[in-house]
This record gives sequence, C-alpha cells and structure tokens, in this order.
Amino acid sequence: MFRDRLDAGRQLAVKLKKYKNEPGVILAIPRGGVPVAFELAKEFNMPLELVLTKKIGHPGNKEYAIGAASLYDYFIVPHENVTTQYIEEELVSIRSRLNEMSRKFMKGKSPIQLEGKTIIIVDDGVATGNTLMGTVNLLKKSNPKKMVIAVPVASKIAFYKLSKEVDEIVALLIPEIFHGVGEFYEDFEQVSDEEVNELLDKINDMEIVK
Repeated sequence: MFRDRLDAGRQLAVKLKKYKNEPGVILAIPRGGVPVAFELAKEFNMPLELVLTKKIGHPGNKEYAIGAASLYDYFIVPHENVTTQYIEEELVSIRSRLNEMSRKFMKGKSPIQLEGKTIIIVDDGVATGNTLMGTVNLLKKSNPKKMVIAVPVASKIAFYKLSKEVDEIVALLIPEIFHGVGEFYEDFEQVSDEEVNELLDKINDMEIVK
C-alpha cells in the first residue's frame, strides 16, 4: 500500500537506482503518472517529459485499445470491421485533445529527442496493459537505446504482457488479486492540471542534464 503517488515514486526510485545519472528521459503518463515520475526525475537527475499519446479504441468498444496515437504518428493492430475512415476520424479527434494538452502542459516547449537514450515510462499503475502497449510501440519508433516501464503496481496479466515488449519492467507490487490501481493507494485523488504544471515547473527549475 502506498500513501500517495509521491510516496510510490520514492519507493520506485530505490528499485531503479542503477539508472541514476544515466543519459535518459523520464516519460510520465498524464495525469496520474506525473507525481510518480517527478520523484524519479528528481532522484535520477533526468528530464521529465509527458507522454502525449491516447489510445485508439475499437469502434464496438471504445475502452478496448486497438492502438495509440501521438500528435505526429500512430500505431494500430489490424482488426476486422475497423475501417480506414474510422481510424482517420479517430486520429482527428485524438489529436485535437492532444494539442490541447500540449498547449496546457508543454507551453511551446519542443519535445526532448529520445533516440539513443534510456527512456523510463512511468504511470501510477497498470491494469490491462493494452493502452500502454500502444504507447510503447509508438515510442519504439523514436529508436531509444533502452526502454523501461516503471509502475508502483501492475496486474499479473499486464506485467507479463508488457515484459515481452520492453527491455525491463519494474513493478513494486504484482498482486494475486487485482481489482484496480486505486485500491493500492491510501490517497488516490485525481491529479489536477495545476498539480501537473507545478511538478513540471519544479523539475524545469532544477539543474537537469539533458
């Protein structure tokens, strides 16, 4: 059990200390992953970047991820009854939301180049792993040196599914019974936009080696 996301981040940092001062980037899944990632970025002297991606849902069930999209690229697993027109319409909708997030959080800042670097993808927990899978496949196109997923808690299914896609996955808890990420936190209040910007500003004010 974690007190809150910051506590979870501090505990994760202990498990990942071998990456301290390594040329790399901490990539936070907004919004819940940001406080966790903040503690890693602070401890490891790495820059903190938001992962601006969204899942592409199946037309018959939008919660079922069939891929993911960023502002400039997308990844899709072909499915029957998923048309090119549907994908194009989803991309327009998703990128509209991502542009809004970029304006809100990035404030015109250019994304950090990931090629040749160790990237540590951080969230506050992972249930099915389907959405994160799409994000991982998108990030592979950036040609990082090494891909690591770091989460405080993961379901067994998600852990083993994602372990096949990255160089390393670290989860502090992999419970036998998993109903949801929030049950492993004493405080699992929704992270606000203001909190995200505050944490990003704090990291930007530090002497981070990029």
